[in-house]
Amino acid sequence: MGKEMSGSAPLSNGSTSESSISPEEQKGEQPTNLANLSEDEARLIAREWIAIARPQQYPLFDDKPDTWLVIGGRGSGKTRLGAEWVNAMVRGYPPFAELGDRHGQIALVGETLGDVREVMIDGPSGLVTIARHDRPRFEATRRRLVWDNGAVAQIFSSEDPESLRGPQFAAAWCDEVAKWKNAESVFDMLQFGLRLGKRPRQILTTTPKPTPLMKRLLADATVAVTRMKTSDNADNLAPSFMATVNRLYGGTRLGRQELEGELIDDRQDALWTRVLLESARRPVGEIGRIVVAVDPPAGGQGKGNRCGIVAAGLDAGGHAVVLADATVSGVAPHQWAAVVVRLYGKLNADCIVAEVNQGGAMVESVLRAVDASVPVKAVRAKRGKWLRAEPIAALYAQGRVIHATRFPELEDEMCDFGADGLADGRSPDRVDALVWAISELMAAGDAQPRIRQMR
Repeated sequence: MGKEMSGSAPLSNGSTSESSISPEEQKGEQPTNLANLSEDEARLIAREWIAIARPQQYPLFDDKPDTWLVIGGRGSGKTRLGAEWVNAMVRGYPPFAELGDRHGQIALVGETLGDVREVMIDGPSGLVTIARHDRPRFEATRRRLVWDNGAVAQIFSSEDPESLRGPQFAAAWCDEVAKWKNAESVFDMLQFGLRLGKRPRQILTTTPKPTPLMKRLLADATVAVTRMKTSDNADNLAPSFMATVNRLYGGTRLGRQELEGELIDDRQDALWTRVLLESARRPVGEIGRIVVAVDPPAGGQGKGNRCGIVAAGLDAGGHAVVLADATVSGVAPHQWAAVVVRLYGKLNADCIVAEVNQGGAMVESVLRAVDASVPVKAVRAKRGKWLRAEPIAALYAQGRVIHATRFPELEDEMCDFGADGLADGRSPDRVDALVWAISELMAAGDAQPRIRQMR
């Protein structure tokens, strides 16, 4: 898999490291004593990337990667990082380039030519906007950006892979690669053109989507990966924006992708899809019968042993409503039993449904050791996990199951639960508990509503 890069903290503003290069050094002159800086010179230095970048945007690589994939949420600073990376390549600035090693031929690749111009070049964080010295000029007829030192950046669109045949480059910035129309063809053509200089490099900035190219890059151990969230850059975003998107999309599939920068994919043979689960999230009316289902761990209390605990109720319309996921991991039996009993009391539930295949009578006894009065219904699995789950998935498809809120971990497991009976290579404890809870409710068919007093 791609190498995850956490990034080192940037140096302090007063550092004399080679990463801070004065205007005089850029012209080959002796640097001015910092104490003698003019107001304009001091302002110029204060605007340098090292002074304002976050650690993720200014990693001090042990070995500079040939391919750097930056995955981030909307407004997380991806475009600014891409522009600063190109600026460093053009001028030979560390930490992205070797000191003095300028890259004169660069490719700028976006979804469309308009995106390259409006976002990567002239946008609020584009190459022209962030320029602090001689500003590069765009030559529209030749589709290129030119710097005074002779560096040239040609622009390309994902709509035209063939346009990358012929040109050659020392560096490339690829923006929003998850949106590219001919992603793999364009990327492949670009690789053939990265053949100039001592060591050609490329940066790819994007909000993630589960495209073939994204999966290919993340599976490549030579690709360095940095992840950034929208919230990481909150200081540079409107407070009302953060409040609004968190309220509307926090915890949703769309929010996790567009704000958290998560690559979220559906398993091809899974019983549930994320689109289906998004549609299951609807307003909840009065709830009738409520059960808490528990799928005990197979044994021990190691970190990997989870106890699935899911509560669900039945509304007046006969819909099963998922109310809570209280699954715990790596705890002793008396501890997960206490969690189950507390949830039972909090929801004023009617019954605890417990699978006894693994623990037999021990499961019921450990629950009663916590509270002898709780009603426990023991259930035993006679069919495989997949066969038990299929009827429940059908209820989702029919719109007969509602999620009262977002359950990210449960929903991840549901969308990765395959015919092999595993989710992400392990037992689907949350799904098992969900299946037992909904099976009990729909079998009983008790849809009589009542108002609950939650404890």
